[in-house]
Amino acid sequence: MKIYLFRHGETDWNKQRRLQGQSDVPLNAFGIELAEKTARALEQEGTVFDRAFSSPLSRALETARILSGGRDIPLETDSRLIEMNFGAYEGSAFDPPKKEPSHPLHNFLCRPECYVPAEGAESFDEVGARAGAFLREKIMPLEGSCDTVLVTAHGAFNRCLLRAISSAPLEDFWKVGLPNCAVSVLSLQNGCFEILEMSRIYYETPVNVRP
Repeated sequence: MKIYLFRHGETDWNKQRRLQGQSDVPLNAFGIELAEKTARALEQEGTVFDRAFSSPLSRALETARILSGGRDIPLETDSRLIEMNFGAYEGSAFDPPKKEPSHPLHNFLCRPECYVPAEGAESFDEVGARAGAFLREKIMPLEGSCDTVLVTAHGAFNRCLLRAISSAPLEDFWKVGLPNCAVSVLSLQNGCFEILEMSRIYYETPVNVRP
């Protein structure tokens, strides 16, 4: 079984380089265009999804609907696919904290292995735990009954899910570039996940590759 793990299309906050987290920021016009281009490319290569799962946030859910191509397949939202929670820092700009080591987001962006979330925010391990639970409870039971499954979520979340499979060190977290509408293709065989491909895009110039 193959799992196509997509990041959502572009939003205005992506374009403005702001931390979205669990704030429900919709796709902008370009984000819809990216998703539509991706959907057409998937159709041309003959990719057909048997099931689809999405974060409940509108930017991911709308992306999933577009990528499904109007096909009559089950599309289920799962709260475990929601983006990482950044607490009071949601909406903050990415770039200033990178230049200020004392900023609470500096380690998140520059030294993830040292990141300590602020009150109300999530750690990498907490997000990884819910990603792992989603895989065990929703994806693994589909082996043998589905060939191809769509999962649409978010930049930090998808990296946490990939890390849960690969056991990559946390210091390498941002080495994974995930542009908007990028897909990582996973396989599931005999209960074991494998990453087949990372960060494929179906349009020309990648946008918002990393914060």
